Amino acid sequence: MSKLLSEEQVEQYKREGYVCPIRALTAEEADDFRKRMDALEASEPNLWGRSKIKPHLMMSWFNELIRHPKILDAVEDVLGPDILAWATGHFDKKPRDPGFVSWHQDATYWGLSEPSVVTAWVALTPSRRDNGCMRVIPGTHTAGQLPHKDTIDINNLLSRGQDVEVEVDEAKAVDLELQPGEISLHHTMLIHGSEPNHSDTRRLGITIRYIAAHVRQTSGFNDSATLVRGTDRYGHFLAEPQPTRDFDPPVVAFYNDIVGEIRRRKEAIATQAKSASA
Repeated sequence: MSKLLSEEQVEQYKREGYVCPIRALTAEEADDFRKRMDALEASEPNLWGRSKIKPHLMMSWFNELIRHPKILDAVEDVLGPDILAWATGHFDKKPRDPGFVSWHQDATYWGLSEPSVVTAWVALTPSRRDNGCMRVIPGTHTAGQLPHKDTIDINNLLSRGQDVEVEVDEAKAVDLELQPGEISLHHTMLIHGSEPNHSDTRRLGITIRYIAAHVRQTSGFNDSATLVRGTDRYGHFLAEPQPTRDFDPPVVAFYNDIVGEIRRRKEAIATQAKSASA
């Protein structure tokens, strides 16, 4: 029996690669998380530069969010009972923000052994078509890993500006509109993106990448993850410490070590890509 999703929603995820909307947080909970984030931004002007990778290790509110039982109930329905929170991020489009996300698959540069990975996109403000909600191409998760190219556009919110190198039929795109506290789930291979914010309303979303415990990192470096439900019988990832406060010193030390590993891996991949195209 499913914990949160209906049988129809579980089948939709299998068939189309996403399910939306799912009520996971109350509107009041979403507002509280947003206020805590805004307060931390006000006191730490370089908050997201300092915490760009795995921000759940640096911020106590973020670490609470990845453990939210309703989010985990939904994730368990599509991923199984043993769940690690592996990566996190935030996508904040202010009013009239030109930022966009090109059509891409999440898993392209992640180096994970298999696509037993689901992203929970958590809305902390309304996310609509006019303010740049996420858009997906249903069913594309079944096509496997597709080729991507790196692009240069200062308004592309992706770190590499990655763009899938296949023709995308945008007439098939579905807008994943959400209210604060609602989430969407999407498969790591699903083609998705988003457009700029053409409205006067902020669009703030948090991404949490959950993986099944048996998944491993294949890129040859020490990666880390947080066990958030069930049991980790495999130990493929370094166990992440849980912060007791924002920028908890022992956790910051762990963060600096693991992020250094991740950045060295990214530099190696970029060097290999340049060599291949030379």
